[in-house]
Amino acid sequence: MNTTMTATWAQCKAELMRTIRNRRFVFFSVIMPVAFFFIFSSTVGDDVQIGNVSWPAYYLMSMTVYGVVGASLTSFAQRISKERSQGWIRLLRITPLPSWSYVVSKIAAQGLINFFIILLVFIVGGFGKGIHLPASTWIESGLWIWIGGFAFMALGSLIGSMRNPDAVQVLAMIVYMSLSIIGGLWFPSSSMSSTMQTIAKFTPTYRLGQGAWNLVGGGTIDWAGVGILVAYVIVFMAVSSYIMKRQEAV
Repeated sequence: MNTTMTATWAQCKAELMRTIRNRRFVFFSVIMPVAFFFIFSSTVGDDVQIGNVSWPAYYLMSMTVYGVVGASLTSFAQRISKERSQGWIRLLRITPLPSWSYVVSKIAAQGLINFFIILLVFIVGGFGKGIHLPASTWIESGLWIWIGGFAFMALGSLIGSMRNPDAVQVLAMIVYMSLSIIGGLWFPSSSMSSTMQTIAKFTPTYRLGQGAWNLVGGGTIDWAGVGILVAYVIVFMAVSSYIMKRQEAV
């Protein structure tokens, strides 16, 4: 392994350790989704059906998406903002470490974190409530949530482009809760008014959840949802790149 790869891996491990030690990440991305799942799946009941999907399986997918979104918005965004405000990125530029190494280590670390969140929520929720799904459905829905989670990394990068970590913390929390509620992660969008259902279909949270809900119901991923998530990634990355370049030019 050459020096650059060794440094990239070291950076990736440091990202992982910082995230695991972050109490906000543990609470919002691990404890809260699992607690919400057991509370609301028990309250509503195992016999309720949402479409042709049992409520526990449906809500397990909702809470897994909720955990992945939370990891990107409540910890990833703030880490980027803190590093920018402390001049960490400028410091890296005077080191032999190439700029792509920093970006790759960030994405790889967050990808691993999202993977473990999905695995943990699936195992705890699946065994805890006795949810029986074909192995292929577990893999497909988990893979869908993991890939779709990159859209929220892009959103976290956009929010983290602000250099005020305190403002980022507040903004990220507002965006996180708003998208989760409107997108139907806390309760099904079918229980909302027709106007709110129309709005929900344009949110990335709804589109990420929809793919998983379809898969556990024996359906397929909606390609309109794929297109909307890809469009969000392009817009979030373009705007965050523009903001960062403007900040660096000052």
